[in-house]
Amino acid sequence: MKVVVCSEPGRLEITDRPRPAAPAEGRVRLAVRQVGICGTDYHIFEGKHPFLEYPRVMGHEISATVIEAGPGSRLDPGMLVVVNPYISCGSCIACRRGKPNCCTAIRVLGVHTDGAFCEEILMPEQNLYPANGLSPEAAATVEFLAIGAHAVRRSGVAPGARSLVIGAGPIGLGTAIFSRIAGHEVTLLDTSAERLGFAANELGFSGGLLAGEGLEKAVAQATDGDGFDVVFDATGNATSMERSFAHVAHGGTLVFVSVVKNDIRFSDPEFHKRETTLVASRNATREDFDHVIASIGSGLVPVDRLVTHRTTLDQAVHDLPRWAHDKAGLVKAVITVNAA
Repeated sequence: MKVVVCSEPGRLEITDRPRPAAPAEGRVRLAVRQVGICGTDYHIFEGKHPFLEYPRVMGHEISATVIEAGPGSRLDPGMLVVVNPYISCGSCIACRRGKPNCCTAIRVLGVHTDGAFCEEILMPEQNLYPANGLSPEAAATVEFLAIGAHAVRRSGVAPGARSLVIGAGPIGLGTAIFSRIAGHEVTLLDTSAERLGFAANELGFSGGLLAGEGLEKAVAQATDGDGFDVVFDATGNATSMERSFAHVAHGGTLVFVSVVKNDIRFSDPEFHKRETTLVASRNATREDFDHVIASIGSGLVPVDRLVTHRTTLDQAVHDLPRWAHDKAGLVKAVITVNAA
């Protein structure tokens, strides 16, 4: 089968590998239909991922069709499924507590093990969720949207709250969408007027704040001087994460949706004075995937506007390097692998 491999930083190659073997019990052989290109994939291509071994087949935002399943499967050939790319051990303390998203031995497709920039993959059945009427392209957006949905659920913040989402990239936009679905009054903050314009014109988020001089005053004006009830930082930038504490209202919640390798420092007196709740949000669980699938099906998520760039498996070796350096107008790119 055809496979796109990142053989080393800055180099993508199309090669040929054997198709997966017939699945054993609990496993399913899949034809990849669509696969989204994530920020992680760009980082892998650029050699910026700190914990990755090359060569690597990237790709973890996946929709696929069942080819064959192991004995006793509930999945039928031809069924379209969403793939949860977080393969957990099932026995560690996190898994025993129903949190496989932070399994101590987690393996993520396309990062710790080869992913879906290929024609077929073999997956545990427990990681496959029926797409319930979604198109293959819409189904391929579920994983990245589930990151934001999980962060909103982790916040535990009730409807009516003032919400600030920092970072208007794909993860931030997904977080903003699910914050809105949760009934929050959502404001976006970004360094890019272009991204804020996209959020306003295409997604209906009118309350955009541009980072820079005067931001503190703008936050005060947007919240009657109180600060935001909940702040989601989806930037993956240590400086932004440290500054985000100042935007939280007294008694409010700060959620770190992204992760950085750096240490994060903050003022302990301010943290205690505000009795801030600080929350980490990692990956997503089936509950979040199901919520996203239902929300797309209900028309609450404009996936047709989020997918701005499209390519094929053959052309991905040319397009992904170009998009890694030129992200003008880019929100989410999707690769068509098997059209039908």
